[in-house]
Amino acid sequence: MQKECVNKLVIKMINFLTDLPDLVLVILGFIFLIVGGESVVQGAITIARKMNVSPLLIGFTIVAVGTSLPELAVTLNAVSSNSQDLVDLAVGGVLGSNVANVMLVLGTAAMLGACDKPGVGIKKDAMAVIIASIILLVTVLMGEITQIIGILMVVALISYYAYSYNYSKKLGLDEELEETWMGENMLLAMMVTILGGAMIVWGAELLIEGSKGIADSFGISESIVGLSVIALGTSLPELAVTMVAALRGHKGVAIGNVLGSNVINILGILGISSAYAGGIIVSEEFAGRDIWIVMATSGLVAAMLLNERKITKTLGVTMVIGYLLYMILLYTILI
Repeated sequence: MQKECVNKLVIKMINFLTDLPDLVLVILGFIFLIVGGESVVQGAITIARKMNVSPLLIGFTIVAVGTSLPELAVTLNAVSSNSQDLVDLAVGGVLGSNVANVMLVLGTAAMLGACDKPGVGIKKDAMAVIIASIILLVTVLMGEITQIIGILMVVALISYYAYSYNYSKKLGLDEELEETWMGENMLLAMMVTILGGAMIVWGAELLIEGSKGIADSFGISESIVGLSVIALGTSLPELAVTMVAALRGHKGVAIGNVLGSNVINILGILGISSAYAGGIIVSEEFAGRDIWIVMATSGLVAAMLLNERKITKTLGVTMVIGYLLYMILLYTILI
């Protein structure tokens, strides 16, 4: 009886939220996703520490996966809808997020002087971005990410993380994880983790609902909304982490954060989603322009890092301006 009352209350709350204006839904969706994602990460870190899991392993698993849960929830929600429009919204979000990570997030970090020392193992990460981007290019040009390809992408991501973990362990590198606000309270950590997961699910539903409404109201294609609104919103956590790292003087963290996020977006988000949905149809619209922008931006930065070239403050300013021009281009010419 009590469980039935709780279910009715949750349904009423979701119905109330989905009746709100589309922009409010989008904002609430982002808030739920960001707060929920952070709650899952913090709760899981507390639980792992209580179980004496090494900080290095926590960093390579819980933190890496947890920070990508919002994007994964949005994409899974879209592919589960059996609507190609919503799939375009999600795929556009992944492509746009990769562009935003490089041009906006990394550009901002460079402007703050956080990219003049790439850090240990950055060539490995740069090569991973190039390989992942080539895989993305092939699938977009094919017009489909099949279930088999999706499974192989996930296997490739797991292999990449296993190699990175062993590489860091061999070099004696370790993760510097700050204490969580939960201390060592296992029960509180479990409750926060579960609540955070629920917030991610609700946030994904609200964001998809609001974004679809905005696209319908203004006559904008779902792919454009995904490339801009969804992409920018899901890149905000990376922007926040990168700016904090830059201001604290943790050079190298900014670049590693961006490269790792882009690899997860391609191999993890799209790979898991296509494996789950039995394959994803990729709109021809992405093959005509956006995939080439992803390749150009990711390829340029990766090539510079492989050749040990610094990303200067001047280049950082150029990257941010380039991203703003890309957004203007989307809404003035390509709608």
